[in-house]
Amino acid sequence: MSWLDLVIRARRVVSTAGEVARAVGVRDGRIVAVAPYDAQLEGDLLVLDDNEVLMPGVVDSHVHVNDPGRTEWEGFTTATRAAAAGGVTTIIDMPLNSIPPTCDVPALELKRKTAASQVYVDVGFWGGAIPGNLAQLRPLHEAGVFGFKCFLLHSGVDEFPPLTQAELEPVMREIASFDGLLIVHAEDAHGIDNAPPPNGASYLDFLRSRPREAENAAVADVIELARQTNCRVHILHVSSSDVLPLLAKARRDGIRITAETCPHYLTFSAEEIPDGATQYKCCPPIREAVNRELLWDGLRDGVIDLVVSDHSPSTVDLKRLDTGDFGAAWGGIASLQLGLPAVWTEARRRGFTLSDIARWMCQAPAVPHKGRIEVGYDADFCVFAPDETFVVDANTLHHKNAITPYDGRPLDGVVRGTWLRGEPVDIEAAPTGRLLTRGEQR
Repeated sequence: MSWLDLVIRARRVVSTAGEVARAVGVRDGRIVAVAPYDAQLEGDLLVLDDNEVLMPGVVDSHVHVNDPGRTEWEGFTTATRAAAAGGVTTIIDMPLNSIPPTCDVPALELKRKTAASQVYVDVGFWGGAIPGNLAQLRPLHEAGVFGFKCFLLHSGVDEFPPLTQAELEPVMREIASFDGLLIVHAEDAHGIDNAPPPNGASYLDFLRSRPREAENAAVADVIELARQTNCRVHILHVSSSDVLPLLAKARRDGIRITAETCPHYLTFSAEEIPDGATQYKCCPPIREAVNRELLWDGLRDGVIDLVVSDHSPSTVDLKRLDTGDFGAAWGGIASLQLGLPAVWTEARRRGFTLSDIARWMCQAPAVPHKGRIEVGYDADFCVFAPDETFVVDANTLHHKNAITPYDGRPLDGVVRGTWLRGEPVDIEAAPTGRLLTRGEQR
């Protein structure tokens, strides 16, 4: 093989076959060779230490960048720097909480224009499905969004209203007509309305205000509509283990449905959250330890397909640490930079491997040309030291606002470097990320 731009030799390369010793060759930003460790590949050489692992770059398909409109919460520069520092090479940005939300093509074009010169990793975009934008869904699909997000209850921001049951079915039929994907925040509005309200600083009362029954009912409704419409659907941030049998049966019945969960549901438990600790507030909420272990079982069984951050930051004042009021605090957890070590820390304790991590966090989001160390894929890599540990210091993270429930928590696994299309990402230099469209051909 002629001279390559880059050759990486590593004793531990994470592949679909497990961890193997390989030489990986890169040309023009793509992987062109995956060969035995001592293969005669010639090019600029990088040899990893034996305690370092070459992984595919993480693909995080659930990130709220909030830009434009709420850049004091986060922005493309800070979000993608944090992503790169955490071994993430691709993110897909949610249609809220930016202003305007990405619910028509002009809003998508504005978001792309805003992001274009700021991104340190590759960035794609979700569209939104809200009341009144049914006619915008196909144009957004044709413009390259990866799918459409909807809420079944108040989203937390007024400019992104939820779909009612009567509005959801025509949306699903329209998306099915062009074989698009609907991604759903599945909590039933009536179930939440009928639950007791959150009560100040009590985490237990907050948990009662977002009961698992509301999540269970919403998932069941989405499954039934998917059965009727043949729409492809994806359940976001599964927190209730009760939905796992529903998802498994739906798949056996041939319904095209996938599901994700998040590092915070796999790490924390309701029992350990102190009253007033609003940095832990998210919706749906972090539930009990028994529930957490059942979510891990869902990953083991393949019922849950992927793990994503649901990075949903805000300014520190909106978390209401001054009062500890869970009812008033913003519901979102900042973790984009920490997802890989957070999941690895808990996964290894339960007997999982880095190949499992790569399956959930790199391959399963199924972004074209991303998430695998295979010939033809983008040369997006994370160099990871899985046996090193560190203690999270929120003040040293690249997120715009220094608040996260992981602050002070020891985690396993240190990201030594992140490579995007064969080049190391330097977050102090000019950004080199690209904007992605669904199904783009190179």
